[in-house]
Amino acid sequence: MAGLLALAACHPPTDPNAPLFFEPAPVPPDGMILIPAGPFTMGSDKIDTEGRAQEFGAMKPWFMDEHPSHIVNLPSYFIDRTEVTNAAYALYLKATGAPLPKGWTTVNLAPENREKPVTGVNWYESDAYCRWLGKRLPTEQEWEKAARGTDGREFPWGNTFDASKGNTGATRLGSVMPVGHFPEGASPYGVLDMVGNVWEWTDSWYEPYPGTDYRSDDFGETYKVIRGGGWGGVGHYTLDHFYRTAYRFYIDPSIGFNDAGFRCAKPIPKAGPPRRHPAGAEAD
Repeated sequence: MAGLLALAACHPPTDPNAPLFFEPAPVPPDGMILIPAGPFTMGSDKIDTEGRAQEFGAMKPWFMDEHPSHIVNLPSYFIDRTEVTNAAYALYLKATGAPLPKGWTTVNLAPENREKPVTGVNWYESDAYCRWLGKRLPTEQEWEKAARGTDGREFPWGNTFDASKGNTGATRLGSVMPVGHFPEGASPYGVLDMVGNVWEWTDSWYEPYPGTDYRSDDFGETYKVIRGGGWGGVGHYTLDHFYRTAYRFYIDPSIGFNDAGFRCAKPIPKAGPPRRHPAGAEAD
C-alpha cells in the first residue's frame, strides 16, 4: 500500500474530484457473470393496437402488465451464465437427499441430457437449490436487466427477432437443448439462453408495476413470475411476442413444467469505504 501512496503522489489524478483509490470490480464466482450497478429501462409502453391478443385467445392482454416503462436502479449482482443443468441438480439431490422433481428419471442423466436445463422443478425446489449454493433466484428486475442491458432492447441480441439465436417455438427444434447452445443469442453482458429453451423462475410475485393503471385479479402473492419463454410452441406461442425481454408470465409456484427451469443470482455485499492513511504512514 505504501508503494501505491508514493505512486499516487508522483502521478496525481487529472480530475481533482476523482477518488485516490478505486474499488476493484468484484470477481464473479465460477459460472456467473457480473451485472454492474446502475439504472436500466424496465417494462414497455407498447399497445396492442391490432387486437392480436384477443385474436389469438391470449389469457391476458398483450403489453398491459408491462406498463409503464420505468427506470430501475439496481446495485451490482451476479447471475448464472446459463440455466441450471440436470448434472448440477443431480449433485444437489445427492448431497441433500431432496426429493426428485416431478418426471425425473435416470434418462435425465444420460450423457446426451446432462448439460440440458433441469425442468419439472417448481419454484420451491428451484429456490432451495439456489440457497444451497448461497445464492437465490433472481428478482424480476435482475432478470430483465441481465437480459436486455441498459438500452431497452426487445431481445437479448437487439431489437429484431431472430429464431436462429434461441431455442424458441419458432425455431422448431421440438425439444430442450443443452445450455449455451446459442452463443450468438447472448445478452449485452454475455448471459446465455435468456429467451427460449426453458422458462425461468424468478423470486418475484406477480405484482403491478409502479404507476400503472392496469388491474388484474391475478396480481398479489399468489403467482410467481417466470420469464424468457420456452422451447415448446404451437399456434400463437411461436410468436416473437412471448420471447421479448419485457414479457411477463406467471404460474402457481407449487407446479413444475417440462419447459420451465431456472438460474440463480447472487447479491454482492456492499464494501465499506477504503481507509485513508495519514501522510507518510505505512499500511498494514
